[in-house]
Parts: sequence; C-alpha cells; structure tokens
Amino acid sequence: MNDFNQKLIEFLKKGTCIFTCINEIKKILLNNNYIELKENEKWNLDNKKYFIIRNDASLIAFHLNKKADKFKIVCTHGDTPSFSIKPNPEYYENGYQKLNIAPYGGILNYGFMDRPMSIAGRIITQKENKYQSHIIDLKEPVAIIPSIAIHQNDTANSNLDLNTEVDLMPIISLNKKNTIENLIKNYTNIKDKLFEYDLFLYNKEEPVIINHEFLASPRIDNLSCTYAGLEAFLKSQGQDIDILVVFNSEEIGSNTLEGADSNFLIDTLKKISANLNLDLPITLNNSIVISADNTHARHPNHDELSDHTNTPPLNSGIMIMKETNSSTNSISSTIMRHICESENIKHSYYTSRNDYATGSTLAGASLKHLSINSLDIGLAMLAMHSSFEVISLKDSYFLYQALKKFYEINYTLNNNEINFL
Repeated sequence: MNDFNQKLIEFLKKGTCIFTCINEIKKILLNNNYIELKENEKWNLDNKKYFIIRNDASLIAFHLNKKADKFKIVCTHGDTPSFSIKPNPEYYENGYQKLNIAPYGGILNYGFMDRPMSIAGRIITQKENKYQSHIIDLKEPVAIIPSIAIHQNDTANSNLDLNTEVDLMPIISLNKKNTIENLIKNYTNIKDKLFEYDLFLYNKEEPVIINHEFLASPRIDNLSCTYAGLEAFLKSQGQDIDILVVFNSEEIGSNTLEGADSNFLIDTLKKISANLNLDLPITLNNSIVISADNTHARHPNHDELSDHTNTPPLNSGIMIMKETNSSTNSISSTIMRHICESENIKHSYYTSRNDYATGSTLAGASLKHLSINSLDIGLAMLAMHSSFEVISLKDSYFLYQALKKFYEINYTLNNNEINFL
C-alpha cells in the first residue's frame, strides 16, 4: 500500500490540469507497451494493448481478448476545479499586474486564496504559417490570490462573501510588462509566438501525508480515482475486453467533444466490435461500466450535513453510490458487493441528504449514448472542490483493489441472474 500511495502522490503532483494529466497517463501507457491509435485512421487491431486520445484531453485505453463476450469499463475524469485563464488576460490595476480568470467548475472560493499558484495547459504557437500545439507546465509559483486582512474586513470570520469577478483575480507581477507570453517563455523552452491557449491556474503546494492516515493534496477530486483505475487496469489479468476511460469536462457538465456526454466511448466500442466481429448490442448486454468519482465523507464538525445512515467517515472503504439520480442498480451493486465481500475489501453505501442536490455521474452521462449496466462508486473525501482536499490513505488502495478484481472476475448475466465462475 505504501508504494501505491507514493506513486499516487507523484501522479497528483504531475497531473496539474487535464492536459498534463492525460499526457502523464500517455507516458505510463507507452512505457507499458501500449500502442497509440488515431481516430482519423483505420484500425487494424493485431495486438492486445492500445489507447486513443481525443483533443489532448480525454483518453481511452483497452486490453483486447478476441474470445471475450463483454466489455468491462472503468470511467474516471481528469479535470479538476480550478481557474481557466481568459483571452487577453493581463490588466494592470492598483499597482499590480493581474490575470483575468474564470472559475472552472464549482470551486470552494476561499480555498484558493493565499496559495502559491502556477500555470499549466495547452498552447498554440505560431511560426510564419505553421501552428504547433504544446502541453506546458510552468512548475514554478507565478501567481497568488491575496485575501483581505482581518483588520480591513472585520466580517471576514462571520460573512465571507467572495465575488469571483473582484476577489479572486490573481496577481503575477508589479511590472505591467510581464505577460502570459513572457511567463511561458521564461519558464519553458518555447520561443515562438503565443497564438492561442487553454491554460489553467493550479495550486503549487505539494501533497502531504498526515499522521500516516490522511492524504491532503490538490486535485484529489478526481485524480485519486483516476490513478486507482489506471493501476488496476495495468495490473489486471482479466479475460474480457478491459477498458479504462479518462474523460474531460466532468466539472463543467461533460458536454464537450471529449466529455462523457459525447460519442467518444461509443465510437471506440463500435470500432473495437467491428475489428473483433462482435455483435455490439449483445456485447453491451453482457457488459458493465463503472464510474469512479469522489463523494463526501461525514464531516467531523458538521454531522447535520450527512444522511441518516449512508454518509460514512473517511477510512470506510469504497463508496457504492445508490441514489435516485445515480446510475447504480441492484444488479450492478450486487457485482461490486460480491467482489468486495469475497476479497475482504472494505466498502460502504453512500447517499446524500434529500435536501442537498447531488451531481450527475460519468456513467449517467455515458448512458445517453449506450445501453449498459452501470455502477457509481468512489472515495469519501473532505473539503471537496477546495484547492487542498483530504482522503484516507487506505481508501484509495481499497479502490485500486476493487477495480483490479472487477477487471479480473468472471461472471455471466442471464435473465438478470448473476453467476460468478
């Protein structure tokens, strides 16, 4: 478990935005002898290990088994709540060079103040008539969002009402000549003209282990589930067609060309089926998709925020989310509970209070495009959508164990009867 968590920490440090996250997964897959495919090319799947990337921001990897009759799919997302940098971002005000930013996802506003921040993402450079994309990470602190001192805001501890257009604009310099382009050229090897970009601010603080029990880190939602899924996928010895999907845009509704509510997954399944001569509807009927994302732990100081019976504290194992708006049903939850109970993997149910809204899931968005049994699971966490979040060290390893066993277990579904072989 210690080795797993140390690798998770390295992944959290490198996955500073969706583009660096997908790029890091690509490196790991290539090091494990996976072959990259392109969507605009014909596929001849003569080997077993492949992956495909869409728009530099979503990835699908799969193991092939030509005798298999089902897909086992694990979906996660690699985007995290943060700030996107707007076009024409620099403006000089009150003696400071500032950046014009927009919240990406439902951020916990005060959790991003007074933190050293850096910049990562994708840029397009221009050299004459040639435009080239680059994935970049400045890696050094270049910005900060300062809070107002208590002496100047005596209601800060009782009524912290932050305006995202006023209070959350970061400063980068005292010099009005310092620009995004200058920062990129100072901290990278890029020399050509900056033409376009998809850039994000991120918290530069590093993950820390607290008292050998907790992991506190930026980007736990949802890189913790993503890394558990990736490790399970790489280490599994399954006999089916194992698939790992890392989507973008979950934090803003999944409605992009590389989000869960797109054709990326179903188009990939169609191509795999065509290459293996599988009947896609029959194969989907035998298959299952798991959405792995994080949810709320019981809060140590606010029990009134929890459901009566189904909001466990940290270190309660993986969460099986079975709510009215989740994609989990009793068939899919039976499969996961069987896995956990047969392998002694700690697990719990999660439901939220009825008077608090809950978000949609990756599996739920994917079901708009394919009909398949589905399940929502994840990790319980504290301080969700802050710039520093908290999980149990043991829970992340439980998730890895459960997903690995999911890929490996052999079962049949016949008229809603489940047989484990």
